[in-house]
Amino acid sequence: MTCPFESGQGHHKKSKLPQSDIAVSKRTTREKPAKPDTSRPRRSAKLTAKHRLKVAAEAGSDAGVWSAGEGEKPFWETKRLQDMTPSEWDSVCDGCGQCCLNKIEEEDTGRIYLTRLSCRLLDLDSCRCTDYANRFSKMPDCLSIDMKAVRKLKWLPESCGYRRLHEGRGLAWWHPLVSGDPDTVHQAGVSVRGWARSEKGIPQSDIERYIIGEAG
Repeated sequence: MTCPFESGQGHHKKSKLPQSDIAVSKRTTREKPAKPDTSRPRRSAKLTAKHRLKVAAEAGSDAGVWSAGEGEKPFWETKRLQDMTPSEWDSVCDGCGQCCLNKIEEEDTGRIYLTRLSCRLLDLDSCRCTDYANRFSKMPDCLSIDMKAVRKLKWLPESCGYRRLHEGRGLAWWHPLVSGDPDTVHQAGVSVRGWARSEKGIPQSDIERYIIGEAG
């Protein structure tokens, strides 16, 4: 099967905090984190997002599922990431949508914080890019997830299929390649469905209000 994103990208905004269709937002705002704002009625949504992010992080530690017996093993158990074909590589993406969330990088420490704001091209129900073919022209800061990125990016979630395979942890039961069902990533609480919101209409100055935790 093909990855819901096709190949990877992510949003990482670099500005100042008081800061696959694999589409990963690389936008990271570089700023100093501000104290949480309580002046607006976003507390409930933010707490929900924080809880869901914790659930997703816990799922990242789920044991890998390995084929039993002496029959032919699936490609993700026998090949290194760098040896996979483009279609195999794409299918390793679990379609969680976490890479498409905007991130903020703290200028002084380099720490990266995750927001619940997604790239405007992300479909919040399917967690897929709505215009994958034109993503780079529409979102110039969209970052492709390749082998170099897997090795370098510290904000990839522990549940990420690329990160799990790179670290030798295998794929969990909810990964579509293992389950055969693209909905298991949502059922396991790994995806951003139900708690992310689009960045559309959000002023740059308000992005830090949506921080829900440290990335990675």
